[in-house]
Amino acid sequence: MDWQAFGVSLRLAAWTVALLLPMALLLARLLAWRRFPGRLVVEAVIALPLVLPPSVLGFYLLVLFNPGAPLGRWFMETTGTTLVFSFPGLVLASLIYSLPFAVQPLLRAFQAIPRQLREAAWCSGLGPWRTFWKIELPLARGGLLSALVLSFTHTLGEFGVVLMVGGNIPGRTRTLAVAIYDRVQAFDEAAAGRMSLSLLIFSLIAVMAVFAVERRR
Repeated sequence: MDWQAFGVSLRLAAWTVALLLPMALLLARLLAWRRFPGRLVVEAVIALPLVLPPSVLGFYLLVLFNPGAPLGRWFMETTGTTLVFSFPGLVLASLIYSLPFAVQPLLRAFQAIPRQLREAAWCSGLGPWRTFWKIELPLARGGLLSALVLSFTHTLGEFGVVLMVGGNIPGRTRTLAVAIYDRVQAFDEAAAGRMSLSLLIFSLIAVMAVFAVERRR
């Protein structure tokens, strides 16, 4: 087991989930309760990573993060480091790539809340913010847990986007999925098998937990 790569993967997944869930909550709630021009485009953009090949998405992110592009140049001027081949670049890429895995479960959870409950809360004197905390979020906690687990496990197993954007720098951007690829390239099937089995077991347990939550809902 490449524990250094495993640590990078865990750190990447933890940062991605911590930054992604608040963003996904806002987007899912907006899509569940509001009708606005361009809604179809927003939904399509959020779902795009589900169907777009990781190499294609990774290529465009690599172009976007390059110091010659506006975003990459701004980040370099602000922080003194580049987005490409860096851990912050991996986090930003993972936010984009894992977005639908966080938004979709939350969107279904918010859509399942009857509108009458929100209206009753408003009639009882609760404002929009307190209604969200007291009514909506507790009812959507199953979707929140599913979003957390799916986002974490999906980020943990990322390969194509991670390799395109972050490269293969030990201790910085080499994740467990990239380490498995390295072991296969080196014909070290035993090490690749151990690491693959670890990811398989972890992912299986996570998916079973999501199904259990959905069944209880």
